[in-house]
Amino acid sequence: MERSSQTGVERARAVFTESSKVQSLAAESLAEAVAAAAMTVTATLRKGGKVLLCGNGGSAADAQHIAAELVGRLRLERGGLPAIALTVNASVMTSLANDYGYDMVFARQVDALGCEGDVLVGISTSGGSPNVVRALEAARAGGVITVGLTGREPGEMGALCDHLVAAPSGDTQRIQEVHIAAGHAICEIVESDLFGG
Repeated sequence: MERSSQTGVERARAVFTESSKVQSLAAESLAEAVAAAAMTVTATLRKGGKVLLCGNGGSAADAQHIAAELVGRLRLERGGLPAIALTVNASVMTSLANDYGYDMVFARQVDALGCEGDVLVGISTSGGSPNVVRALEAARAGGVITVGLTGREPGEMGALCDHLVAAPSGDTQRIQEVHIAAGHAICEIVESDLFGG
């Protein structure tokens, strides 16, 4: 095996090892927070409410991924659940960024689409993404329940979230890996609570 291949294997092994350590810490420290967030989502959906999700970059992809699991399915064949990723409409995003500034691209959508009792899931590895913070502020003002997915330091988001899932890491990659695991756990709990299985 060439040296570069060995180095690649070692690096890959190190990534998996580090990720598994952080996931183990998350299993110990976040299970209650994730379950509480899931119960809130379940209660909202039972009442006919919906879930809104937002984030930037990889967190935008996570918002879309979680929305897809709710609208589609995770483990059970069942009816779709109302979830909207606020990142997917390019015309809305670009017009809001142009007219109001990028900090407002999610808040304006929360104002337009969020109803009292709905849930907003804001995702930011730093806990300080201005557009996610503004969205959480808009949610609070409109009676929308707030769930935050952040890193170890929740930043400005900490005070704005009814439920906070703060991944036990300061490394963006590890935080994102915890976020998608938490998102899957929330979806699995919601499915089980609403549809059995």
